[in-house]
Amino acid sequence: METKSISASATPATRREFLKKSAVATAAVAATPLFKSTVYGQAPATGKVIGANDRIVIGYIGVGNQGLNIHVNLLKKSAGGNNIAQAAVCDVWPKRVDTAKALIEKDNAGAKVDTYAEYQKLLERKDIDAVVVATHDPNHAPAVIAALESGKHVYCEKPVSRYLEEGFAVHDAVKKTGKILQIGSQGCSAAGWHKAAELIQAGKIGQLVWAQGYYCRNSKEGEWNKTPVEKEMTAEAINWDKWLGPVSKRPFNPEHYARWRKFYPYCAGLLGDLVPHRLLPLMLATGKPEFPARVVCVGTKSVHSDKGTPGSLERDSSEHLQVLAEFPNGLLMTITAGGVAARTPGFAIYGHQASLDIGTSGERIKLVPEREFADEIEDESFDGLKPIEDFDVHHKNWIDSIRANKQPNCNIDLAMRAQAVISLAEMSERLKIACLFDEKTRKITTDDGKEVKPISYGTLPLS
Repeated sequence: METKSISASATPATRREFLKKSAVATAAVAATPLFKSTVYGQAPATGKVIGANDRIVIGYIGVGNQGLNIHVNLLKKSAGGNNIAQAAVCDVWPKRVDTAKALIEKDNAGAKVDTYAEYQKLLERKDIDAVVVATHDPNHAPAVIAALESGKHVYCEKPVSRYLEEGFAVHDAVKKTGKILQIGSQGCSAAGWHKAAELIQAGKIGQLVWAQGYYCRNSKEGEWNKTPVEKEMTAEAINWDKWLGPVSKRPFNPEHYARWRKFYPYCAGLLGDLVPHRLLPLMLATGKPEFPARVVCVGTKSVHSDKGTPGSLERDSSEHLQVLAEFPNGLLMTITAGGVAARTPGFAIYGHQASLDIGTSGERIKLVPEREFADEIEDESFDGLKPIEDFDVHHKNWIDSIRANKQPNCNIDLAMRAQAVISLAEMSERLKIACLFDEKTRKITTDDGKEVKPISYGTLPLS
């Protein structure tokens, strides 16, 4: 339900009256993509064609905290409404596999869940239509590509990949197979961001100038240290080599396994975890997401918050950082993320003629004209926008998109553009350079024209 209130002066200017009278009424926003991705040369993939009334059979690759509590648990609760069946789970730690299987089968007459230690075996199943990938970041791209090529639709946790070149490999696989890929940034299914895109594309705020977003938290323990390092996390219990995936071999470390987001071999830190949740919706809200032209990132690690958890290893990645991205259309976007100071300003998108203040969960928008254009543009408020940011809504959008064979809210075209920002930001921060990007050649250069190869596994000491 959308509520719209308009503030205007008692005696509006003539031009303002004309604009108001000539405005075309706009339909209430639906939580569907407002930009259409054009797919060229898609080859048909294996896998059955799913009809509107067909049950979709789902498997899970990675059932740790996010995979179990968000995906297995919530999709079980919504299985009837979404007309899905949960058929298989896979993880490198048998304890997690057993827990996920028990959760699905509990109070679920007729449910039979098969378990796997290797996702390749799960993907051989012809009866499985779609998979949820919730591994750590280095296994995103390998698992997603293998799933797409086996004819499965995929929901993958953000980000698309650990590094840039892998992300493009995922992008190309989606285009080749024609399968549906949803990236797990649930904010992209909130109505507010789609409404913002509608307003921006209608010219309501004029030429885009800049945008800001924040995801900052705080804790005495240090970000990600609340995840326990369990006694059962041992080299004997966990298939460490399978878990490492493309990461170079190294001795088993239980804290690396439990708190992998702290360490560069497995994650870009805040850039891989918190930044995507703000970057992706803001890019969606532009209505026409673009690859970045230039990215700069600065991070700090001055609080040393890991000392708040006795025995915890010091993190590789920053505790607080800021990303600044320039896009070809002239838009500047800044994202701030951190785990040591939680208070932040709000979300906003600024145009030459007006700005949009957007609720954190996408539940409201306030359009505020610039003073110089106040006679032409009215204040507007859009309150009670639904749906708000929600895992169930994002899951349903994926499932509905599979049935309708349409692009989901966080599709590969949006996600890959955001991945480019994330990957260039990591390079900027770690190499202390500004990264310029050419979308056509996929090359990265410094401001003096020198080409810089994308960082990848083994490129840097901590990669």
